[in-house]
Amino acid sequence: MEKQVVIIGLGRFGTSACKELHRLGHEILAIDTDEERVMGVSDHSTQALVANGTDENVLKSLGVRNFDHAIVAIGDNLQSSVLCTLMLKEMGVTNVWVKARDLQHQKILERVGADRVIQPEHEMGIRIAHHMDSEKIIDYIDLSAEYSIVELVASKKVAEKTLRELDIRTRYNCTILAIKRGEDVNIVPLPEDEIRLKDVLVIIGHKEDLKRFEDKGL
Repeated sequence: MEKQVVIIGLGRFGTSACKELHRLGHEILAIDTDEERVMGVSDHSTQALVANGTDENVLKSLGVRNFDHAIVAIGDNLQSSVLCTLMLKEMGVTNVWVKARDLQHQKILERVGADRVIQPEHEMGIRIAHHMDSEKIIDYIDLSAEYSIVELVASKKVAEKTLRELDIRTRYNCTILAIKRGEDVNIVPLPEDEIRLKDVLVIIGHKEDLKRFEDKGL
């Protein structure tokens, strides 16, 4: 379903989000005070404008109140991002996602109504740490303080065994969401499906259970 998204701030984070959302077929209004940055996304947005995204009159004149989604990507400027978030919520924008520079910034943004706060450097740092911690981990997604999704490479220990034989849900309290084999992805695999060496297992569970499966079961 096509969404209307306004993106305020076109640094690396905002520009990446803009280009990918546009590629996915969404209607994008991109705003920044820097003309060069705006020109950089002119072919990757529905409309790209040089404008001050922290000016309430500007936002109103652009019809931002008619958008259901907004990304505020001016995280380096705490005051501006908080002000912009507050104005967007007061205008009735349903989903406002905001980039934060640190935990204190995140807490302030949550208090003024941000629907989701992203700390790109923090989140990427966690993923990199998990990659470095184990050569078995291909990717890592934090769902909460306790739960995660990981992509693990199947070892000889689990190869040529079915999901029923492994029974990791009972033994480790984890669930295999998918099996990736080259370009093929088996979504919601069946108990009879067999794992092959070097398959990538997409698994959800409590962080301690996932670590236990990685160390003892894989």
